[in-house]
Amino acid sequence: MTAPPPSGPRLDLGALLADPSTRIVVCCGSGGVGKTTTAAAMGVLAAERGRHAVVITVDPARRLAQSMGLSELDNTPRPVELPAETGDATAERTGRPRGSLHAMMLDMKRTFDEIVEAHADPERARQILANPFYQSLSTSFSGTQEYMAMEKLGQLRQSGEWDLIIVDTPPSRSALDFLDAPKRLGRFLDGRLIRFLSAPPATGAFRLLGAGVGMVTSMIGKIVGAQVLKDVQTFITAFDAVFGGFQERAEQTYRLLQAPGTAFIVVAVPESDALREASYFIDRLGTDRMPLAGLVLNRVHPVSAPGLAAERAEAAARSLAEAAEHPLAEAALRLHAESARVRAREARLRGGLTAAHPEVPVVDVPARPEDVHDLAALRAIGHDLAR
Repeated sequence: MTAPPPSGPRLDLGALLADPSTRIVVCCGSGGVGKTTTAAAMGVLAAERGRHAVVITVDPARRLAQSMGLSELDNTPRPVELPAETGDATAERTGRPRGSLHAMMLDMKRTFDEIVEAHADPERARQILANPFYQSLSTSFSGTQEYMAMEKLGQLRQSGEWDLIIVDTPPSRSALDFLDAPKRLGRFLDGRLIRFLSAPPATGAFRLLGAGVGMVTSMIGKIVGAQVLKDVQTFITAFDAVFGGFQERAEQTYRLLQAPGTAFIVVAVPESDALREASYFIDRLGTDRMPLAGLVLNRVHPVSAPGLAAERAEAAARSLAEAAEHPLAEAALRLHAESARVRAREARLRGGLTAAHPEVPVVDVPARPEDVHDLAALRAIGHDLAR
């Protein structure tokens, strides 16, 4: 069986990244599909097209730093030294000035600390940063990483230092966590329960509810521990000056993601689970009115002779085997037959997605024989993205 040619509209990422009206690109998808590599390759491609881009990664494997020739990444954008031909040749050919590329790895605790330091006086900030409950919240609370990714995105956009921000979303169990978790954390921090726990005993909710409050806090103290409860109350009391802005900033960044100039790129591989997640995320983006630009289908296995079906190659290999002639040709035919079967299976899976979402543009990125480990490989992937 010969794989059918790719169907549906083609995603032109080269044009998208070169367009000055594109200001934010968000790479999303399930874990292990190549979001980090795709984000980095788009950054290199954007710089080649004259943009001043910054890539935010939250990948704990830190592959982005290695592939970009940096010893490390932290919460501050670092310049990436691009090969001269990456920018100079393009600038000479197109007349556009040479672009630039910066990269950073999200440090969620440092970003949280920066918010506290920016919105509280020095003494109150010191109390918050030293609080055990805050230290746990800022490093391990569910949704903190996604919330801080949104915060950092908002900070970089407000700074105006870059004309393109590319976000590599957290490697969550579900790609939807990037949209849902910031709201969950914001609701928690602005929620009634946590304010109730922090209210002074003689005032507010405690005074209205009377002696029953003592029983409630006593029960909570037994469940979570008296010291933990005290840490929470101390934290909220000191945190009051920073409280109100969390939900508001989450909503502002959420609106920024819906605005013109933002583009979501769903990244997947031709496997059933990844494409199912991609389809679900495409639907969710539509429901939330998020601007979807298209789908990057990574690690697609091409065949050298697409017109030769697997069955014909297998039959020819059997004939050669029976004649005991040309063992190398026989091996090549069997290898092609296996590759053709893989390609046909991938094409069927791709066809199922494009049939469900015929309006979504797609670009296929061929599988590479080795892992990406340098700028040259990222540049090659960038060119595949722009084909």
